[in-house]
Amino acid sequence: QVQLVESGGGSVQAGGSLILSCAASVYTSANTYMGWFRQAAGKEREWVATLLTGGVSRYYNPSVKARFNISEDNAKRTVHLQMNSLKPEDTGMYSCAADLRPGGSWRRPSDYKYWGQGTQVIVSS
Repeated sequence: QVQLVESGGGSVQAGGSLILSCAASVYTSANTYMGWFRQAAGKEREWVATLLTGGVSRYYNPSVKARFNISEDNAKRTVHLQMNSLKPEDTGMYSCAADLRPGGSWRRPSDYKYWGQGTQVIVSS
């Protein structure tokens, strides 16, 4: 069982930056997909970014690709999401997820085995 704990959310004005962190109790193994998702009020959960631990593969939703950066700190079993040039439409509950089910898609929330509780991000105009 992997436990994930997010931190770093908060309120920021448009154009500002935040760094979110997702600390895992254990890494299931190298080559584990870990992703960030967000959910705005009244909307479905949306994929934001995914990385493959121990590798160089990084995947981004086009809406954030030029502004967000996903990275990992293996020693701390932590995945970060650096968010720059934030926009009001980035507002939402951000959650991290880990470990795809066999044959799953890293864009699909239901294909991840483990989830954190989430951290709120509010971007004001």
